[in-house]
Amino acid sequence: MKPIVFATNNSHKLSEIRAILGAQFSIKSLSDIGCHADIPETADTLEGNALQKARYVFEHYHTACFADDTGLEVTALKGAPGVHTARYAYPDRQDTEANTDRLLRELQGKADRSARFRTVIAYIDNNGEEHLFDGIVEGHITTERRGIEGFGYDPVFAPNDTGRTFAQMGVTAKNNISHRARAVAKLCDFLNKHQ
Repeated sequence: MKPIVFATNNSHKLSEIRAILGAQFSIKSLSDIGCHADIPETADTLEGNALQKARYVFEHYHTACFADDTGLEVTALKGAPGVHTARYAYPDRQDTEANTDRLLRELQGKADRSARFRTVIAYIDNNGEEHLFDGIVEGHITTERRGIEGFGYDPVFAPNDTGRTFAQMGVTAKNNISHRARAVAKLCDFLNKHQ
């Protein structure tokens, strides 16, 4: 099977995707194909950012590829941080601890802590055709960090009906129900039918 490039150099995302997709697909990272560019994410939607990254890889490397963008959408914050999830605390850099601190601070005293994680995957096949897949997990933001697994907002996001944060449930359990897992499952189903 031809390799598929995942437009990321984020080792957490890469290992998560490889674990979800399994051995049936050969997933390459950007560094695996010699791409060290800081691909812009300047769209105002998750779909736009995912497409922007996938198009960059396809245009420069002419290979099947996919890219994702994930947003944490908090009801009491009118959908924020949303498209700014990775750079919520600082617009010029990613700082997961500062992002989580800001989120907890902004939710202090708010009764409604409902939130959802949403991942959008943009896949471009070898013919340049574009396809979008999404995955959503509903949950809420806890009042404090709980657990040590995972990354990003995992210690403060608790999926509904689990009683645990992503960081408390461990990587395998998270990969079974996560927003990314749900989007990747749709991608995997598509690839199995069209490869």
